[in-house]
Amino acid sequence: MKTNPLGRTGIRVTALCLGTMTWGTQNTEAEAHEQMDYALDQGITFFDTAELYPTPPSGETQGRTERYIGSWLKARGTRDKIVLASKVAGKGHRWFRGGGPFTGKDVLEALDGNLARLGTDYIDLYQLHWPNRAHYNFDHSWSFTPAGQDLDAIRDNMLDVLEALQTAQKQGKIRAVGVSNETSWGTMEYLRLAEKHGLPRMASVQNEYNLLRRQHDLDFAEVSLFEDVGLLAYSPLAAGLVTGKYLDGAVPQGSRKDIGSMWRENEYSNAATRAYVALARERGLDPATLGLAFCLSRPFMTSVIIGATSMDQLKTNIAARDVTLDQETLDAIEAIHRAHPRTI
Repeated sequence: MKTNPLGRTGIRVTALCLGTMTWGTQNTEAEAHEQMDYALDQGITFFDTAELYPTPPSGETQGRTERYIGSWLKARGTRDKIVLASKVAGKGHRWFRGGGPFTGKDVLEALDGNLARLGTDYIDLYQLHWPNRAHYNFDHSWSFTPAGQDLDAIRDNMLDVLEALQTAQKQGKIRAVGVSNETSWGTMEYLRLAEKHGLPRMASVQNEYNLLRRQHDLDFAEVSLFEDVGLLAYSPLAAGLVTGKYLDGAVPQGSRKDIGSMWRENEYSNAATRAYVALARERGLDPATLGLAFCLSRPFMTSVIIGATSMDQLKTNIAARDVTLDQETLDAIEAIHRAHPRTI
């Protein structure tokens, strides 16, 4: 399995990362363990989770995913073989800090919860799941505005959080730090504050990226390439849309759409999906393979986070590592992207 540097940390991560957010709702503990066993056997040593998981989020299930990973680590004795990533949740869910924004103190308290559930003394990459301030992720592009926010308060909070992360790093509880669902400005501001005050440097950004959502191709690509803040692409199949399984009103039992956790689908995404599915079939590829191989080809990519609710899906996703798209196929993808630039 190919590995890539995680920012400037000296840590290397596998080009495919095992995502875990379905474990505890769509997947049982035994199924989660089976997925981890198979992924490790296939050379994937990078796992990503969060205090929020599983999804859809709820106070009743929160933390279950980390506990499943913790029981696997304990049973298999594999902690030293894994680069483990987790996250602190942002504001908006009442069962986390009353739904308010996190402070540095909150980050440290959340981290202790992560560690306890995972049954480990340290987390390799600790990420801020989404910003405290307004942001355009989670389909907020049409309503987003940065206007009216208190910039001084935003910067003070960022500095407070970075200082807490430094404390955790000095305590040996985390090795590296990253952002998620973040913007170019937010990432660059964290980098500026870190350099100015001698604080931990963000090593990665975990944002959505797939054939239907390619915002990272623009200004964020510069941040990734010039500042060594590589992309950890979540939802590389757009929650399954890219596979075509939701076309023509289909709702597979147990799927994200079936359980009410789907925000990406609309008339624009469906038109683009039909074109990508047709291209995959023309090239003799599974649509999932086309989507993942494309993500793996991007120059700013540190790791592509794959998730699955069945072993068949997981095997198909991992097999994409062996596929290199030829120039003709890449050109065809660009033609579809130009014809269907709007999917939000």
